[in-house]
Amino acid sequence: MKKSYRRNLYLALIHHPVVNKQGDIIASAVTNLDLHDIARASRTFGVNTFYVVTPLNDQKILAQRIISHWTSGGGAAYNPSRKQAFDQIEIVDSLKDVVDDIEKGGCVRPKTVATCAKEQDRSIGYKQFCDMLRADDESAYVLVFGTAWGLAESLMSETDYILEPIRSDTGYNHLSVRSAVSIILDRLVGDR
Repeated sequence: MKKSYRRNLYLALIHHPVVNKQGDIIASAVTNLDLHDIARASRTFGVNTFYVVTPLNDQKILAQRIISHWTSGGGAAYNPSRKQAFDQIEIVDSLKDVVDDIEKGGCVRPKTVATCAKEQDRSIGYKQFCDMLRADDESAYVLVFGTAWGLAESLMSETDYILEPIRSDTGYNHLSVRSAVSIILDRLVGDR
């Protein structure tokens, strides 16, 4: 396990199982921008570990190449603050691997909190989740974000909670996952 910044909050960026525009279950590609922006947001807001979840070997190799550039390659000396952000990324095959890794690090089984752009029957609000994060330092929580058009229902049904969607008064709701991560982390652990 990497150095803990906020002991009880973790983040998982899921690349499979996610859905495409037609609702088919797919595996999406890892993107350089997601790694950069989400690692920096995770470090800024004190996330313990940012997990990149993909079962595809070519995508794991690509992600590791990008991470290595910023943690031990030329990027590490060029931009030490970027190195700090990339140091907290772990690449795993599945959400189960995320949970197992956190437990292996000495934590109790973490609660998983899926994110979704659509209202769900069992959604919890930001205030409720903030209270949960602050109430019990012994519990661990994993914020689960989907790529492509979002998490597959099969994965969402396995999570402990689903966080209410980000809403605006425009009727438009199609944020990049990078933007959604930053907004949600600010709402949950931003200094107010």
